[in-house]
Amino acid sequence: MNALAGTIDRPLTHDPQKQAPMTSSTSEPMGSATPAVSTIGANASRQNRTREMQLIPEALARAHMHERLREAAEARPGIRLIAARRMQRRAERASLRARRALAMAVMQ
Repeated sequence: MNALAGTIDRPLTHDPQKQAPMTSSTSEPMGSATPAVSTIGANASRQNRTREMQLIPEALARAHMHERLREAAEARPGIRLIAARRMQRRAERASLRARRALAMAVMQ
């Protein structure tokens, strides 16, 4: 047995061409329910799968960012309307204060 064999967590190499092919275990009886694994074409698919899996977080982050930007764009008119109403109420209160001050000045 090779003393430098890797483990599942720490493989000896990440290159699919240099990895040992998957075979059935010797501890399993012959004719077991688990079929022998064929590695024909598995190297290319394994390499593509790992590349795709490495890009999944980036794709998720991009989709999340687009969703947040869309939500922000939808919320902008509402936020502007709320701010405009708030400024209108403030202007109306200032106008009432000015009228009262003018009325008080005229009455004296």
